[in-house]
Amino acid sequence: MAAYRLFTYLTIAALTFSVAYATDPTQLQDFCVATNDMNNALFVNGLFCKNPMAVTADDFFKNGLDKPGNTDNMLGSAVTPVAAAQLPGLNTLGISLARLDFAPYGLVAPHTHPRATEVFTVMEGTIYVGFVTSNPADNSANKLFTKVLKKGDVFVFPQGLVHFQLNVGKTPAFSLSALSSQNPGVVTVGNAVFRSEAPISVDVLSKAFQLDANVIKQIQSLR
Repeated sequence: MAAYRLFTYLTIAALTFSVAYATDPTQLQDFCVATNDMNNALFVNGLFCKNPMAVTADDFFKNGLDKPGNTDNMLGSAVTPVAAAQLPGLNTLGISLARLDFAPYGLVAPHTHPRATEVFTVMEGTIYVGFVTSNPADNSANKLFTKVLKKGDVFVFPQGLVHFQLNVGKTPAFSLSALSSQNPGVVTVGNAVFRSEAPISVDVLSKAFQLDANVIKQIQSLR
């Protein structure tokens, strides 16, 4: 009986800890406004905290999110983040926001957020979205979930999974994304694999993607 109770306790504890560490750590104070000034500041969760006596309402405020980002680029998209780096009052609160703008047929290329789940809401336009599951244990194909969203529609991208957004309309579109981390991070798959600062070996990439080495070199030359 004692062994059974111990097993039950350890199981509950393990489940509790797994939930507790699924998101950013819970803050132990009302706020911890991020600052670059190290004088009279406390280093917490990757950033320095501003002296609470010097905090003002402006530390919790950011304007300009009504203005579209510049989509004049190869992908025809722009992302305007509102994380702790842009809104210091978000520091340690475990959430952030982003505005995504799309030119007609603009794309936010396949990417992941290693530290956050994303809730995506279409504000204007028609956007095709999707994400791919992680590798199945039985080595079968990864599953793709897709949806065409219109104004007011909401879609969720689970933490760490590769996802994308494409404007399938003939007019500009934009959306808002809420993320479950103050610093969700972004890994754009194509850039990470083909455009790293020190390039990945052509031998590795040609075998991994089953492409001719000359094709890999051409892709890497587009840096």
